[in-house]
Amino acid sequence: MPELPEVQTIVDDLNNKIRGDMVVDFWSEWPKALKDKSLKAFKKEIAGRKILGARRIGKNILVDLSGKKTLYIHLKMTGHLLVKSKKLKVKSGGKNYFDDRVNQYVHHVFYLKTQSAQRRTKYDKTLEFSDLRKFGKIILANTDKIKDLPEIKSLGADAMSREFNLKKFREILEKKAKSPIGIVLMDQSVIAGIGNIYRSEILFDAKMNPHKLSEKISEKEIKILHKSIKKILKKAIKMRGTSDSDYRDTSGAPGEFHKALKVYRKNGQKCKKCGNMIKRIKMGQRSVFYCPDCQK
Repeated sequence: MPELPEVQTIVDDLNNKIRGDMVVDFWSEWPKALKDKSLKAFKKEIAGRKILGARRIGKNILVDLSGKKTLYIHLKMTGHLLVKSKKLKVKSGGKNYFDDRVNQYVHHVFYLKTQSAQRRTKYDKTLEFSDLRKFGKIILANTDKIKDLPEIKSLGADAMSREFNLKKFREILEKKAKSPIGIVLMDQSVIAGIGNIYRSEILFDAKMNPHKLSEKISEKEIKILHKSIKKILKKAIKMRGTSDSDYRDTSGAPGEFHKALKVYRKNGQKCKKCGNMIKRIKMGQRSVFYCPDCQK
């Protein structure tokens, strides 16, 4: 599932590529993804609305539209958004990532029209939702009611927000005193945005064992861990995320953070810091990767 850095990459792309465009039509071969409306009603409500911008809360994408409406999009396990323009052409010698097989599972298409498009042009751009397993979700809601959606209401502080400061982090650890830190970092109800990939990388960067109970973490370690959370997520955003499986950016291209991974999916390999073997264990029904010698 795309985590905070991947979702932030997509949001940044959407703001660069489709902000200001108008939604003129919508197509879907899998209307079950439209959780609160029929396909006919959904099409009617979004047609003619201008895209004001995109934002992110945790792993959730929000696209604000004119008329005080907002599209809530959750990519789930295999979903990603592709922006295609009739004007954009692949440079000579460049790769057209849209042709990659992972980008071929398009089940929903938003047809967009730019402000510069000719009047007779029906549309000149598309926002396409490719989703192999069809678990993705799309909801159209009133902008002022977005935070009331169960998917948003249940979330804790966003890991890259100003709200998630040292004071807030201390409060979270106190609240989850008897929980291993490897579980706490993945708990979306207290910290939103961190998933399986970045949990392992953050803990390795902080030299902390995933089994360590929150109540056993010293003040010095809290500061180090908080710094590692911000550092790893910021670096991953800069490198446009990790394409561990199906994630791709809006150009259909994979992220680059896999080049910076230190422990994730490297079990059985030697730790580059100490030379000992990286291990894989299960925590919260998900795998966590760590170095028992570097992480105490």
